[in-house]
This record gives sequence, structure tokens and C-alpha cells, in this order.
Amino acid sequence: MARPHHHAYVWLGHGDVLVKPGDAHRRPGHPEFRAAQVMPLECADWLLKPASRIEGTFYEPAEGAGWYCGRLAEYAELFAGSSCAVVPSAERCEGSEQYVETVRILSAGEDRVGGWWVSGDRFLSLNLVACSPHRVRPQYQCPLQ
Repeated sequence: MARPHHHAYVWLGHGDVLVKPGDAHRRPGHPEFRAAQVMPLECADWLLKPASRIEGTFYEPAEGAGWYCGRLAEYAELFAGSSCAVVPSAERCEGSEQYVETVRILSAGEDRVGGWWVSGDRFLSLNLVACSPHRVRPQYQCPLQ
């Protein structure tokens, strides 16, 4: 068995794609699932997508937290005009509440999932998915194997 780690995934897309009609294309049993660019309904199901969808792989919680906060800072302009206060500045990422909470979650071997409606009727999904094994879906293989 591979050393426990987290894979990073990002999805940013128009909200209509999430419900095109219904959500069958976001479930593993659907023929479009693997090729669909939209995020899956269940976080663990990212592990069933092609490995090319992985944005990064992290063995240390602090590295994964840095990636997570970095992506929030990268997409900060999308939160303009919203009441969402989750976005740390790039300079303050390491000490931010988001960073500390993400380190705690990843250290426990759990998934870190964030999803926000942002400007332009779009949805931003940031995910750090536990792998080798996943707590809820231990039967899922690492997509890098």
C-alpha cells in the first residue's frame, strides 16, 4: 500500500453544468463520468477520474494546506462582491484560519473540500482528497497506480 497522501483537484465552471439536467453525469456509474470535466457528487469519487485531473499530490499536511490557501488567493478576484470571507491574502496564507484548519483536517487523514458560488454564476470547488486509503471508500485505488 502506498504512503497516505492527498490529491488536489480544482473545478471552476458555470453552475448550469452542475445540473445539466440532473446530476447523473457526476456519478461513477454514468457513462460520461470519467470524461466529464465537472466535479463529482462525492468527494472521494475524484479518485475515479483520470490521473491527469490531479493538480498536485501532497504527503505532508502543511504542503497540502499551502496549496489550498494558495488556490484561494489565486482565485480571490472571483469572490469580489460576495460576503465570503474565506480568502486569505497570499502573504498571510500560512497563519490564516484556512491554513490552520486545513493542516488539522489533513493530519487526521480527512478530505479538505471547499465550494463557493463566485462571480458570473460560477462555482469554484477546491478539494484535497485522502488517498491510500480513503476513509469512506477504502476500495478506491490511487489514480497514480
